[in-house]
Amino acid sequence: MTFGGNGFWRVIGGQDQEEANRLIRQAFDAGVNFFDTADVYANGLSEEMLGHAIKDQGLRRDEIVIATKAHGRVQDIVPPDASPHAQAEATRRQTTRNISGLSRKHLFNAIDASLKRLGMDHIDLYQIHGYDPLTPLEEVMDSLNDIVRSGRVRYIGLCNRAAWETAKANGISEKMGYARFESMQMYYTLASRDLEREVVPLAISESLAILPWSPLAGGLLSGKFKRNQAGPNSARRASFDFPPVNTDRVYACVEAMEPIANAHNVSVAQIALAWLLHRPWVTSVITGAKTLDQLGDNLKAVDVKLTHEDMAVLERVSALPSEYPGWMIERQGSDRSGSVG
Repeated sequence: MTFGGNGFWRVIGGQDQEEANRLIRQAFDAGVNFFDTADVYANGLSEEMLGHAIKDQGLRRDEIVIATKAHGRVQDIVPPDASPHAQAEATRRQTTRNISGLSRKHLFNAIDASLKRLGMDHIDLYQIHGYDPLTPLEEVMDSLNDIVRSGRVRYIGLCNRAAWETAKANGISEKMGYARFESMQMYYTLASRDLEREVVPLAISESLAILPWSPLAGGLLSGKFKRNQAGPNSARRASFDFPPVNTDRVYACVEAMEPIANAHNVSVAQIALAWLLHRPWVTSVITGAKTLDQLGDNLKAVDVKLTHEDMAVLERVSALPSEYPGWMIERQGSDRSGSVG
């Protein structure tokens, strides 16, 4: 998401092609083989740059997994000196419903556009990026199945969807013999564990991969932000306060991670990432490092082995508040849960 930032996306990251090439090379050399982007990132430029980076670095297509997404509105990039007519036409296009959502028309257009930008003949993991209130799930799953059967996509996944909706969608696929969702890319951090209420139990039950995005909560869990102190990148939060967080929980988590990081002689960011990697339902963690130093630090998280005591401290400080019907389910099932084996 940091590649090629322009307009709105610049506040997230504006890495140019040379920087993108170096980041991809460093990641691949360290053992990373999964690269995730989306059609809306930098209005399509991120996909183009990722495709160029793969080619520029000579990475073999059969050794890497490429993921992208569809749902949002890819805006036309209009130069500042464009004619008033061109600017008006670009503005008009942003009001049509046909260039966003999960309709059959848009998904078919979006997959072809993504393949062209990436310069590839197939995508390994194609993800629906969000919720579309206008398109029935039956149409979404039928369209995605046709895209898979066409050979343009190998597997499908989703992002930012409710557990019940995911279960319903895969129920449709099972009934109709369609390709089913295999992964869920969701917001999940030590300080934001809402996923554990409904999504994680579904993932465990149905063997779905969980791919956390923004594992450092937009940088707030990096250790660079302190309670009552402005962080080094506070300008980004001032203009793009996302994802939303409970700042008290964030700072409590950072304060609990600091002594653990010191004991392991690693960064606070590595502890936040390692906690996710220790969760048995997490398949892979998606990081968005902007620099080679940040990426190098993030990659070291795979070597951090948290102790039972470390995990217990982190569990306590980040525990979700009790919520109905969870507390009733736990109460009524307690006398039988010990007999499950």
